[in-house]
Amino acid sequence: MKNVQISQELFMKLLRYHLLDDDSCTEDVKKGLEQKMDTMVERELYTKSKTAPTEEEREKARQEYLDRRGIQADFRW
Repeated sequence: MKNVQISQELFMKLLRYHLLDDDSCTEDVKKGLEQKMDTMVERELYTKSKTAPTEEEREKARQEYLDRRGIQADFRW
């Protein structure tokens, strides 16, 4: 299993939310975790676009990565 790093700020908000039952940071925690998940998915797609076993799989992952990053079609090679 891989390790995932988060910012100290997000970690402290998670602690406050879970250990102190502080609901004031719920939206910040949710937003921070969603951003981290998006980053992880993009990184996985990038890695797959470089290491997939077939050219077709690499191209599909590359296109999906570029779509998620918001790169316009006319800027792609």
